[in-house]
Amino acid sequence: MVRHWHVVACPATLTCVDEIRPLAIVDIDGVVADVRHRLHFLERGRKDWPAFFAAAVDDPAHPEGLAVVETLRAGHEIVFLTGRPEHLRAATVGWLEAHGLDGPRLVMRHAGDRRPAAQIKLEEIDSLARGGSIGIVVDDDDRVLAAVRAAGYPVFAAEWERRSSEEDAVLSTAQERDGVT
Repeated sequence: MVRHWHVVACPATLTCVDEIRPLAIVDIDGVVADVRHRLHFLERGRKDWPAFFAAAVDDPAHPEGLAVVETLRAGHEIVFLTGRPEHLRAATVGWLEAHGLDGPRLVMRHAGDRRPAAQIKLEEIDSLARGGSIGIVVDDDDRVLAAVRAAGYPVFAAEWERRSSEEDAVLSTAQERDGVT
């Protein structure tokens, strides 16, 4: 939780007010990172998960996603919540830093957790809500958005990554059936 201290009296008698900003929970893949160039590793037959994840460092940034994060930073503490597995933390942090998104907390899928993305993310959001208020959840996955909305959290649908129906099916399988991203 980021706390900002403000002086509300003269310097001799400093009094501080603790301002706690609401959390803005932001997904990475499909929101700030464009994953379309690596979806071919998951198409047809045998999936090449190592190649899919290795290519994440080359994801182009979505200008729309970067703009949303920048706008939210003014009044929220940003928390990146991704379905990427924990073993990709260093690569993900490097990508975020390279795109000017360093600093916020990063919550990732725990090793071996293959549950659907909506289930994992809602559980993590509930956990984050115990430590502060949730101002908004930004995601591109309709199932995640529906689950989060049904739990009473405000949502913003990231709809700028246009994928073909085949690409959507590949990503949906990875998130919901394979439980890997």
